[in-house]
Amino acid sequence: MSTAIEFNNISKQYRLGLVSTKTLSHDLNRWWQTAILHKEDPYLKIGSVNDRSKAADSEYVWALKDIDFKVEQGDVVGIIGKNGAGKSTLLKLLSRVTGPTTGTIKAKGRIGSLLEVGTGFHPEMTGRENIYMNGAILGMTKAEITRKLDEIVDFSGCERYIDTPVKRYSSGMMVRLGFAVAAHLDPEILVVDEVLAVGDAEFQKKAIGKMQDVAQGEGRTVLFVSHNMASVRALCTSGMLLEKGQIAFVGSIGETIDRYILNSNGSNEGDTLNGIFRIRNHEIEITSVRVNGSNSTFCELVFPNKTIELDVEGFIHGSHCLDLETTFHDKSGVLYARHADGLFTGNYEHFSEEKFHLHRVIQLPQGIANGEYCINIDITHPQVQTFAYTRFPIRMSVSGNFTANGFSINQGFYGFQCIE
Repeated sequence: MSTAIEFNNISKQYRLGLVSTKTLSHDLNRWWQTAILHKEDPYLKIGSVNDRSKAADSEYVWALKDIDFKVEQGDVVGIIGKNGAGKSTLLKLLSRVTGPTTGTIKAKGRIGSLLEVGTGFHPEMTGRENIYMNGAILGMTKAEITRKLDEIVDFSGCERYIDTPVKRYSSGMMVRLGFAVAAHLDPEILVVDEVLAVGDAEFQKKAIGKMQDVAQGEGRTVLFVSHNMASVRALCTSGMLLEKGQIAFVGSIGETIDRYILNSNGSNEGDTLNGIFRIRNHEIEITSVRVNGSNSTFCELVFPNKTIELDVEGFIHGSHCLDLETTFHDKSGVLYARHADGLFTGNYEHFSEEKFHLHRVIQLPQGIANGEYCINIDITHPQVQTFAYTRFPIRMSVSGNFTANGFSINQGFYGFQCIE
């Protein structure tokens, strides 16, 4: 199988604040050296790592650094990572929206890109006119667009408004129209950023189906960026994880998503639960968190044991009612079930200017499926306020003779509420 995309030592640097070199002669020299002589930028400086959570220690930042990878023809690659990791920058480089600071990119075939809502649309032109203009920008001939016009309009679901200026379209309608054009370009390479999140559930399902048809049925190459791990897992065959502008992991899509979830949680078997809560009400202090008597972030349940004991200790300032609410998610972050005694049964406790100890024994249903889950814990006054919360700090592994596929949990069953 031939290589469709090849990134060789790609880096992209941006300057924070002012864009120029501050002098006209230096700007002209930079243009001459890079654009005409195709040499390295003479004013290129070593920049700081692309960590959006910290103040810059340099006026230059590497949005991408030393990216090397190949994509074979027909591969469907999910590119995932936190906001600011460099995912969109990578796709813009591939789509030639901007150029790399260093390195070369080789792409075989026509590239269809959908990077932003309404990319290339003119607000004063009608949907029909924008289809022709956008198709031309993407490399389609007028005859090709005319031949596929009815199919594009039907796929977008915007037939009623196709002769209305797009400035009157909602953002969802624009992304429908934009994706319909890009998907019917018949590109050898289809590049899709997070724009599908704007569409409704019906369109997302249709768009995912179209991308599957393009990749599997027609053997085209797809690069897909999304924060919806369920969509990424369903569509993609391989994945790449970006962290702070660099490749952190490349592998199967399942392994890549698992690595991303674990890195986001910051939890490994050797980690502890100290400091897992984010405090929203500073009248509370957390001193100890334990799961099944341990402060490890990893919890293993083997049949017939299906009980989780949670213990949270701390100090409360003032008089408050407290409850532990627990949510269970799969490895993709999809909500599976919720346990909240205080909300469902009124079983919460009152504390006043003293040390508190919240103890919950949670019996998991007999039918819970084997596998790994992520657990969230919130300390709340039910339906009043949240005092402290976590973000997937605990991994739970379930194994043994549990039901292979699991089944729905009925509301009220051991304080559980099923999330359909």
